[in-house]
Amino acid sequence: MEDHTLPWVLDGIDLGPNILEIGPGPGISTDILRARVTSLTCVEIDRRLADSLKRRTAGTNVTVVREDATAMSFENDVFDAALSLTMLHHIPSASLQDCLLREILRVLRPGGIFAGVDSLYSRTFGLLHIFDTMMIVDPKTFPNRLLSAGFVDAEIDMNQNAFRFRARKPVLRQECSRELLAPFSF
Repeated sequence: MEDHTLPWVLDGIDLGPNILEIGPGPGISTDILRARVTSLTCVEIDRRLADSLKRRTAGTNVTVVREDATAMSFENDVFDAALSLTMLHHIPSASLQDCLLREILRVLRPGGIFAGVDSLYSRTFGLLHIFDTMMIVDPKTFPNRLLSAGFVDAEIDMNQNAFRFRARKPVLRQECSRELLAPFSF
């Protein structure tokens, strides 16, 4: 993770100070990320993993929240960036994955980036998930799914075992918003 995956995912990205990590699991990536950002919030649905990570990171710049990332309790426009690191395939259906994308868009600030990585299917990968959820994300259709969720500038890059993705929450320019609201002014 530290030598290959995370550098590949973060290459050329300015995360900003307030980051959301979706599905950190045991916190391997959390340990690396927390040294690079001011504030890191982790959303983990598994009680055991969330509790363990919360204990281990107590007193640091990490906040662990145990909840379903498809329906987060955060206000709108809170985070500068959101990261999903080899966890999308753990969401049991494409429709729930799409709910997650819309929810991430909601909690990102305008212009915020959503980036991550997920695995491509292989027999070995399948064997690792025999007793676990494995809903593979198709990297060929994922850019359109990101765009459908409301993101812009969706990009996908692949290597032999995985694909990385990046997309941004659109920024509504001030001039446009005033023009759109003008008919409703009293």
